[in-house]
Formats: sequence, C-alpha cells, structure tokens
Amino acid sequence: MTQDRRHVGGYSPWEDQYGFTRAVAIGDFVFVSGCTAWDDGSVRFEGSPYDQTVAAFGVALDAISRFGLGKADVVRTRLYVTHARDTDEVGRAHRDILADVRPACTIVVVSALLDSRMSVEVEVDAYKKNMELP
Repeated sequence: MTQDRRHVGGYSPWEDQYGFTRAVAIGDFVFVSGCTAWDDGSVRFEGSPYDQTVAAFGVALDAISRFGLGKADVVRTRLYVTHARDTDEVGRAHRDILADVRPACTIVVVSALLDSRMSVEVEVDAYKKNMELP
C-alpha cells in the first residue's frame, strides 16, 4: 500500500540548492527539516541561544501547522548547538515551548552550522492518528 506523501516548502535559500523541503508528511507523521533563526536573508537574535531557539521552533511549528498539527502533536525534537555552554539556554527555551508536551528530545553539540552566527538548529517530528492531509 502506497502512503500519500506531501511536502511543504519553507523560506530557506538552501532548499532548492540542496534539494530538500521544510517538512514532509507521510502516513500519520510529519518530519520537519532543521530550522534556525534565519529570516529574510539574515540570522535573527545573534548571540542569544534562547531567542534563536524560540525563533527556530516558530519555524518548525509553523511547518507542522500547515498540515493541521500543533505543538501537542510533537513527539520528538533534536537540537543541535554549537557550544556546550548554550545547552541550558537552549534547553530552557525547549522547556518553555514544549514542557506540557514532553516529547523525546536529543541535544547534540556540533562544531558548526551553515552560518557562524547561528547557535542552534532544531528538528521536529510530529504524529497525529488518521491525519488528513490538506
């Protein structure tokens, strides 16, 4: 049985360049590509890991909303941070946004992101039983 597969694009200049999309829905799941505080050609909140995390989750939650899902449907998050010292601020932002949902979560310290002004990148997986694709 072939499942329907839907894509929604975002505003990343890298989507076409690298051949990916912001989010893919298949079956009852939505998988969101890495999101950052990138907006209209610039990095927002440079130097503030907390605010960059909030902005990145805004992008990710917007992507799942385009499939009719919300933060209550988030089942897993992955956070990539460029400095271990930022994990508390990034984790605090995660808690402030998703504490009532408590998804599975992984935080990984990486050497760099695509733009050196970025402190964090987030990925989100969401699930909704019998999701109907718009």
